[in-house]
This record gives sequence, structure tokens and C-alpha cells, in this order.
Amino acid sequence: MTNVDVLHAAPSDDAEEAADALTIGRRIRQLRTARGMTLDELAAAVGRAPSQLSMIETGKREPRLSMLQAIARALETTLDALLEADPLDERATLEISLERAMKGGTFQALGIAPFRIGKTVPDEALRAMLALQSEIERLRDERSATPEEARRANVELRDLMRRQDNHFAELEQRAADILAAVDHPGGPVTQRTASDIAAHLGFSLRYVPDLPASTRSVADLKNGRLYLSSTVPARGDSRTAVLQALGSLILGHTEPRSYAEFLRQRVETNYLTGAILVPEAHAAPFLQDAKARRAISIEDLRDAYSVSYETAAHRFTNLATRHLDIPVHFLKVHESGTITKAYENDDVNFPADRLGSIEGQLCCRRWTSRVVFDEPDKFNPYFQYTDTGNGTYWCTARVERSSEGAHSVSVGVRFDDTKWFIGRETTNRGVSRHAVEVCCRRAPAELETQWRNQAWPNVRTPRTLLATLPTGSFPGVDTTDLYEFLEAHAPA
Repeated sequence: MTNVDVLHAAPSDDAEEAADALTIGRRIRQLRTARGMTLDELAAAVGRAPSQLSMIETGKREPRLSMLQAIARALETTLDALLEADPLDERATLEISLERAMKGGTFQALGIAPFRIGKTVPDEALRAMLALQSEIERLRDERSATPEEARRANVELRDLMRRQDNHFAELEQRAADILAAVDHPGGPVTQRTASDIAAHLGFSLRYVPDLPASTRSVADLKNGRLYLSSTVPARGDSRTAVLQALGSLILGHTEPRSYAEFLRQRVETNYLTGAILVPEAHAAPFLQDAKARRAISIEDLRDAYSVSYETAAHRFTNLATRHLDIPVHFLKVHESGTITKAYENDDVNFPADRLGSIEGQLCCRRWTSRVVFDEPDKFNPYFQYTDTGNGTYWCTARVERSSEGAHSVSVGVRFDDTKWFIGRETTNRGVSRHAVEVCCRRAPAELETQWRNQAWPNVRTPRTLLATLPTGSFPGVDTTDLYEFLEAHAPA
């Protein structure tokens, strides 16, 4: 499609069309004034009223091809010159940017009506207005990213995951492509493979002791360096840290424009990391064979690919419905009882707030995810059947520790699908009625009677309770620390 075709194509984006008209109009006016031609003279040369030419120059009217050809002849230039995307000078760029801003939501929300930008308006004034508009938008975005907005974005993302059975074919393909690019032979990924992927993308790995506290890694795009904490190798598996750091680069992520986009990018990065560490082409047959033997085990998947239990559990949810025809649910619960991650497509009834958000809710004390914390055997997985209002579910769970405390990670299925799993013979049973308040959210009547008016706890308030989540494009990242770090480590 040519530039001329674009002008007369069916409208698909009103803002983009208006921007094109603005750019063309400014170019016509600049070429006219550069030749010392008045608006009346150009109008006479093309056989139109000056008012019509004025509307074209101000971007209020979209010129037809025949009119553009006539204007080009009158200005002794070419049609291509009029249709160039870039304005001729800095002043035109400022004017166009401000006119676009005046048509946007920020000016409208402030009740500022669009106005004519006269020649006498200084460039400094235009720059100041654009800077103020940009800062207002930044502050507006920051205010909108409240915990409620974060929960809403998380609900939308989880709904997408459920619709796709938590399987993203395009991310699986990207993982396969990057493994093929470094000639990975298949099966588990080694640390050397992770380093080869970094080199393939043009990055050298640098482990440093002074990584900014608000980051897990920093990519120096200018110098091709990937900085990771020097404590990563000491903790064992450095592959995950490297692949998570490279994930956004592999996927071509740009700076997120909203918290929802930031959250989506993070989920995609984690998914891609798991898909590289546990490749679908190898893991799907592995799981299908286990199903045929009625011996599916998250522990076996973990051990086969030398990944964490959580990574194995995540990958199982990615592959179980698509390749095994088994609906599943997944929970990660902090030792405090708070649900930090959740997924389901098997109709299990998770607790949720009025927005439908599961993360942040208290997990029922009767569920496997909470009971497992009290199990003395930390070496073997814990299995349990739980009767709920939606039927009976079987779960397998483990407790893992991190800098944020202990978390349980559990995977569960409906009773009818238990026959495919190791651990189905367990005699552990639970009954959960968390939809009814008396299930576990209220203390037993005897305890409440004894202590209701005899206790006053000093509440440990979460640090994020009153804070908005993001401050800038990357939530929680102190950009001053980030840029000082990069400056200090940049090659001389």
C-alpha cells in the first residue's frame, strides 16, 4: 500500500489519521512560507478558497490525491516530498506534538480546549506544555496502578490463561526457536546452553555483588552485558536467572505502558523460561508416557529436567490440558496463608474478592496448600483428597523456602482424574467449605468465647497496603540506582 493509498484507506485509527493530516499540513505550510508564498497565492494557484487551504494546513481536513498533486505543482516540489513522514524542522515537530496532545485525553480531562498555535508562541513555551502534559500522564498512570487496579489486571490475565488452558503456542514456539538457534540437542537444558543463548543474543554474563536492590538482573543494551547477582551461582541453578533476564529481549518487549502490560510481560517471560528449561517437544511425550503408566508425578518432572518444584508444577499446568486432556489447578500459598499465585480450569472454587481476584486472599485451612505446612515429613510430597462444595479434588503439594519465607506449591485435579497420578492411594482427607464463613475464617466458638475480649494483637501491616504499586514503567525500580549502577560498571 502506498502513502497515497494510506490517505484514502478505510479508517482504522482516528488518532493516527489525524496525525498524518497534521504532518502533511505542516509540511505544506513550511514549503509555502519557504518560497515566500502567501496562503491566498497558493489558494489561487490551486483554484481553491483560502479557507480550504487553511484547514488543510492545520490538519483539520484531509486532502485528496488530486489536491495534493496540485499543491505539489504550485510549490514546485514532488508528491513524495509532501508525504514524507518527518516534519521539516524542530518547530514543526513541537507544534505537531502539541496539537496531537490537545486532541488527547489529558487535555480533555483538564477541560483545556484546543487552541491555535501562533507564530509568536515561543518554542520554550511549547516544550514546557509538552513536558507538563507528559508529567501529568505519568502521574495519572502511577495513581491508576493501585492495588485494586493491579488485582483487576491480574484477573483479566488469569481469565486469558484459563481460556487457553494456560498453554501459549506462540511462546512454546519461541522457546523451540531459541533452542534450535543454539543447536540444543533436546531434553534438559544445561548451564552452558543458557550461556550459549546469552551469547547468541549478543550478551556476556557479569555476576556482581552490587546489583540494585530493586532488580533481579540488569541488561546493558548499549554494551551487551547482562548483570546478575553474584549470589546466584552459589544458590545452585543459575539457568533460571539468566533465562528470565533474557526473556523480554527474546520476546521483543518494549517499555510497558500500563501495569497490565507490565504484568503480562512478566508472565510471558516466566512462561518462556519454563518452556526453555522444560521443552514441550520433549516433556509432552514424557508426561504422556507417565499417564499411560498411571504414574504422573510432579517430582519426576522436576527431577527429569533439574528444575524447581514450582517450575515443574507450572509447566505441568501448561501441558496437562493440551497434551493429557486433564484439567488442573495450581496454588502457591505463603506460610501466612495468603495466596500469591493461582490458576485453574477444573472448576475448583478458589476464594475471591468482589473483583474476582484470588491472589491476596486467605487460603482455606483445610486445603492441602495449608495442611502441608504442618506435615513433619518435608522430604516426600504430601497428598490429600479434599471434599468441597464443587466436588472432591486431589492435590499434591510441597513446601519450598525463599527470601520471602516458606511457600507451599500444590497441583490438583478432579477426583475422576486422580487415577493417572502417583499418590492416589493416600488416606489423607479434608473437608473445605470456605464459601461458608464458619469453615475456617472464624475461630471455633469455644475459643472465641474465651478470648474475644481478652486479646489485642499489634498488627504487622504489609508495606504495600497504602502504597501504589508502580512508580514509573517498571514497578518498584529506583531508576537513579539503576543508572548509577550502569554508569559505574560501563566499560571505560
